[in-house]
Amino acid sequence: MLRTMLCSGRVLGEACLSLVLALCFTTVVSALPHVAPARLPQAHLHRVIYYYQTLTDLSPVIKSLNPVTKKPYPTDIYLGAFHLGPQSDGTLLHLNDHPPNDPLFSTPWKQLAKLQSMGVKLHMMVGGAGCCSFKSLFSNWKKLYPVLKQTLRNYHFNGVDLDIEESVALSDVQSLIDQLSSDFGSGFVITLAPVASDLKGGGGLSGFNYKDLYQAEGSKIAWFNTQFYNGFGSLASTSDYDRAINNGFPPDKVVAGMLGNSNDGRGYVEMNQIAKTVKLLARKYTNFGGVFSWEYFDTLPGGAANPEQWSQLMIQAMSRTQTPSSDSIS
Repeated sequence: MLRTMLCSGRVLGEACLSLVLALCFTTVVSALPHVAPARLPQAHLHRVIYYYQTLTDLSPVIKSLNPVTKKPYPTDIYLGAFHLGPQSDGTLLHLNDHPPNDPLFSTPWKQLAKLQSMGVKLHMMVGGAGCCSFKSLFSNWKKLYPVLKQTLRNYHFNGVDLDIEESVALSDVQSLIDQLSSDFGSGFVITLAPVASDLKGGGGLSGFNYKDLYQAEGSKIAWFNTQFYNGFGSLASTSDYDRAINNGFPPDKVVAGMLGNSNDGRGYVEMNQIAKTVKLLARKYTNFGGVFSWEYFDTLPGGAANPEQWSQLMIQAMSRTQTPSSDSIS
């Protein structure tokens, strides 16, 4: 999912005093044993993303602080799934099965705001497996787009994720991206969530060619949250990710998505194996786009009791600075 010297006599005198003190400090330090400066791990450059649909307690990830950044280990949270279209209760947009202002969500909204205050970016995930948010949006644009736009503003989202799992026209997707970019500006993050085969050169679920979309709108698309599971790809090795890069998508635009638990879909790969793959990818591509887990509430290795452990494992896997515990993913 972002911080002159005036040549008056008084200031010049202070500058001279500062220089003398600095020279004295340098002399003292030079007499001490050499200690190499601490290196920030490469991982702090990479995205670590949770999709958050089963809205369980976020306290574990709020409390987990990266000792390097003093922030929670994940960089981004994707809240979903938001669905557009007339609902049985008369509303035009739902978060899962309820309006987003339902009291049911009061605790998640507070916890998400806390994470935002700590530097974690919050994104709205629109669409997904439930049909037919995008068909509804494109067929009733004047009524539904203002609802989407206002909801993004009301809840202070940092970005939006277009998870298009229904057949739509490329031109409609381009128009949506252009409008979002115009309304929210360059600081607003627009991402998409293709299946891995979309980026490898095969077909997918969206009905359009992602390479054509990237060539037309690449400057406005922050990255692709790519689903390497459910038969569309795998992170058991680097090969499927490599194929996406060889097909023309830059590594900083391709986030490697995985199932957090075998209960969350087909194609689960054991987490230590994925950590090895991620470690290889981060070393092979210095601008590796990062990782996401579907989904937060039961992500291994910690599972429902400690889902924050996944983000710590991924940070470790993407780090070029080795730690004693990294032997488990060597």
